[in-house]
Amino acid sequence: MASRSYANLFDLASGDFLDFPCPPRALPRVMTVPGIISDLDGYGCNDGDSDVSSSGCRERKIIVANMLPVQAKRDIETAKWVFSWDEDSILLQLKDGFSADTEVIYVGSLKVEIDACEQDAVAQRLLDEFNCVPTFLPHDLQKRFYLGFCKQQLWPLFHYMLPICPDHGDRFDRILWQAYVSANKIFADKVMEVINPDDDFVWVHDYHLMVLPTFLRKRYNRVKLGFFLHSPFPSSEIYRTLPVRDEILRGLLNSDLIGFHTFDYARHFLSCCSRMLGLDYESKRGHIGLDYFGRTIFIKILPVGIHMGRLESVLNLSSTSAKLKEVQEEFKDKKVILGVDDMDIFKGISLKLLAVEHLLQQNPDLQGKVVLVQIVNPARGSGKDVQEAKNETYSIAQRINDTYSSNNYQPVILIDRPVPHFEKSAYYAVAECCIVNAVRDGMNLVPYKYIVCRQGTAQLDEALGRKSDSPCTSMLVVSEFIGCSPSLSGAIRVNPWNIDAVADAMYAALTMSDSEKQLRHEKHYRYVSSHDVAYWARSFMLDLERACKDHYTKRCWGFGLGLGFRVVSLSHGFRKLSVDHIVSAYKRTNRRAIFLDYDGTVVPQSSISKNPSPEVISVLNALCNDPKNILFIVSGRGKDSLSEWFTSCQMLGLAAEHGYFLRWNKDSEWEASHLSADLDWKKMVEPVMQLYTESTDGSNIEVKESALVWHHQDADPDFGSCQAKELLDHLESVLANEPAAVTRGQHIVEVKPQGISKGLVAEQVLMTMVNGANPPDFVLCIGDDRSDEDMFESILRTVTCPSLPSAPEIFACTVGRKPSKAKYFLDDASDVVKLLQGLAASSNPKPRLLAHSQVSFESTV
Repeated sequence: MASRSYANLFDLASGDFLDFPCPPRALPRVMTVPGIISDLDGYGCNDGDSDVSSSGCRERKIIVANMLPVQAKRDIETAKWVFSWDEDSILLQLKDGFSADTEVIYVGSLKVEIDACEQDAVAQRLLDEFNCVPTFLPHDLQKRFYLGFCKQQLWPLFHYMLPICPDHGDRFDRILWQAYVSANKIFADKVMEVINPDDDFVWVHDYHLMVLPTFLRKRYNRVKLGFFLHSPFPSSEIYRTLPVRDEILRGLLNSDLIGFHTFDYARHFLSCCSRMLGLDYESKRGHIGLDYFGRTIFIKILPVGIHMGRLESVLNLSSTSAKLKEVQEEFKDKKVILGVDDMDIFKGISLKLLAVEHLLQQNPDLQGKVVLVQIVNPARGSGKDVQEAKNETYSIAQRINDTYSSNNYQPVILIDRPVPHFEKSAYYAVAECCIVNAVRDGMNLVPYKYIVCRQGTAQLDEALGRKSDSPCTSMLVVSEFIGCSPSLSGAIRVNPWNIDAVADAMYAALTMSDSEKQLRHEKHYRYVSSHDVAYWARSFMLDLERACKDHYTKRCWGFGLGLGFRVVSLSHGFRKLSVDHIVSAYKRTNRRAIFLDYDGTVVPQSSISKNPSPEVISVLNALCNDPKNILFIVSGRGKDSLSEWFTSCQMLGLAAEHGYFLRWNKDSEWEASHLSADLDWKKMVEPVMQLYTESTDGSNIEVKESALVWHHQDADPDFGSCQAKELLDHLESVLANEPAAVTRGQHIVEVKPQGISKGLVAEQVLMTMVNGANPPDFVLCIGDDRSDEDMFESILRTVTCPSLPSAPEIFACTVGRKPSKAKYFLDDASDVVKLLQGLAASSNPKPRLLAHSQVSFESTV
C-alpha cells in the first residue's frame, strides 16, 4: 500500500480537521508614493524580496519561543489579569547580551488560558507594556501540539527513547503532527504581524517550533533567521525513525544559523543532513557551514550560561542567609551531596539513589556521615512514565532509609515540593558535592548554579560571619550525557547506568583534598562567570549577523511544495538559459564552439543505462553536420566507452578521461596529452586505494588508462566521507614528488596526471580555431559538476586573450541551480536536450568535409 505524504501541510490550519480564523492582516509599513500604501506586507506578496528598507533606525530582535517570559494570574479581588516578567526565564535574561538601544519583541504563548472574549484586550496590553505578542492557541490544538506531539513524540525521541511498544512511548500520530504544523503556522503568522523583514533579526527557540522557519522563509525569502535547539539532537539511527524526519530537517535548514549546546548534538544533526538529504558540510574559517541550494547555513556550538546577577542577588537576600544558617545547623558534622532534578524518566534520580545505596554498602565509615538531599522539581509533563519514575524513586529512598537510618540521621532526604530560589541557593551553598546523573539532558544548568553559590558573595559572607578571603571549594559529579558536561573539565564524569562507577565518583568527590577541590572550583568559576547568558546571546547574534551579511548580494527563488519549501540563493547575474535567447545569438554567428559534459548533462545522472538515447544521437549529429559548428563531448569516461557510444556520430569530437585523450572526429586517431607521459605513480596509488577499499564496505576502485578513482557512494555516508578525507591526505603525502594530482569530488577521490583538466580541452580547441584563422564568435559550454567549472573558467580566460579580434558571445551553463562560475543554468538533462534541439532546428546543415585547420592536440598543449 502506498504510504501517505505529510509534506504538503502549509494549509493545515484551514483544513477540515481544524478550523481556525486567519490572523488579521497587519498594517502596511512602507509608503512608496504619497497617499498610496504598498502591499509589501499583504498576503498577496509571496516573496518579500523588496529592496525597500524600513525608515526605522532602532535595531530590533524578535524572540520566538513556545512560552513568553511573562507570568500571568488573576487578581482575586478585581478578577483582572495581572502580568509580570518571569525573571528566571532565559528568554528575558538574554537581553543583557544586546546593546541598550535594541528593541526586543517576544512572540509566544502564555502559561494560562485566556478566554476568547479577553484575548484582544490582553494582546494589546502585553504588546504595550511588555513588547510581547501572544499566540492564543485553541485549547484542543494546544493540547495536541504541546502535550501530544512535542511531549509524547519529539521529546522522548530526542532523548533516545524509541516507541518500540505502546507501553514505552507513543507511536507516530498524524493528527498530532498536523496540530504541530498548525501551531507553528500560527506562531509564524504572529511574527509576520510585527516583522520588518529587511531589518529585523528573528531568533527561534527549541524543538516546539522546528518547522516555523519554513513558513517565514516562504513568505520572506531573505528573512534573517536563527534557531537554537535547547534539547539533545539524537543520532541519525534514532532520528531516522521519525516519519516526518525530512520535513523537520528542511524546516531547520530554512534558518541562517542553527545553534546547539554541544558538538555531539551538532554532529548528529549534520550526520542526519548527510544521510537523509545528501548534504555535505565543511569548516569555513572556523565556522561549520552547510551548503543548501546556494545558501550557507552556519552551525553554532555554544552552551547557554546562567544570569550571574540574578543568582547573586538571590544569594544576597536575608532569607537566603537565614536558610543557609538553618541548613548548616541541620547537617552539622555531615557531608551533604545535593541533587536538583525535574521528576521525569530521563533525569536518572533512581539511578542516583542506587549509587548512594552502593556507596553506603561499600563504605561503612560513611554511614551516619553522608546525606543525599534530593530536591525534586515538579514534573513538566504528565502520564504513567512520570508516575512510575516517582514511585520508583520513593521506593528506593525508603529502602535506603530503612536500612541505614539512625537517631538524628537519615541518609536520603527527598524534598518533593516547589522550592523557592533562596532555599535552593542555601542547599547549593552547603553541599560538599553536587551530582547530576541524567541519562540524557539537553543542557542542565544545575552545576553552573551550584558553582556560583559555592563561590558566594561578599554580602553573604558578611551575613554569615565568614572571612571573604577563605578558599572556596566545590565538587561535581556529572553524567557524560548532559550538555554542560564538556564545559566542566574539572568535574568527575560518569556513565549514570554504571552504578558502581557513580558510587566511586561520589566517594572520590567526598574524600578529595581541599587544595584540589579549590583548583577545580576556581577553574569552573572562571568559565561560568565569563560564559554567562549574555555572552551566549551576544555570541549567537554576532554569528547570525555574519550568516546574513550576503542576503542582498544574491537573487532568491523559492520552490518546493509544503514543508519541502526551500530557497535557492544565487548571484544576481545567474539566470536560466532560454532557448529563444541563445538561438538569436546562434543564428547571427558563424564560427561556433560547443562543449558538452556527458553524465548529468546529456544523460541524466540517475539513469541506469548510461548509453546516449537515440534522441541525443540525433541532435548531436544535426549540430555536427552544420559546418559552422565544432562540437565536443568532454567527459571523465574512458575513450573505449565514448567511442562505442558515439560510433554513429561522424563529426563529433571526443575528450576522454577529463581531457587526457582527445579525438577530433570519428576518423581521427586518439591523441594523448604529453603533459604527463609518466604514469608510474599508478603503481604507488593502487595498493593504497586497495587498502581503503578493503576496509570500507561499499567502496570500489575504477581503473582508467590515465587515472585511478576511488568511489564510496555505496558506503556508509559518514564513514565513507571520513575514509575519503583520510585517503586524500594519505595520497597527497605519498605523491608529494610525483607528477600526479589528487582531487576529491562527489563520493570520489581521483588521482590523475598533473595539469590535466576539462579546461585544458576547451582551451586547446579554442586556440586551434584561433591559430587556424577561424576565431570563434560563439561559445557554448554545458556541464553539471566540479570538473566542468574548469571548463567555464578556461573559456572565460581564453576568449579574453589579445589574439582574438573580438570577444565571442559566451554561454557558460551549469545543470541545476547551484553556485557556479557559469552565468546560466538549466534545470536538468532533459532541459539540455531541448536546448540543443532548439539550436539544431536553427542550423542550416550542408555537406561538410572532415578537414579542419587542426593542430595536433599533443603539439599545442
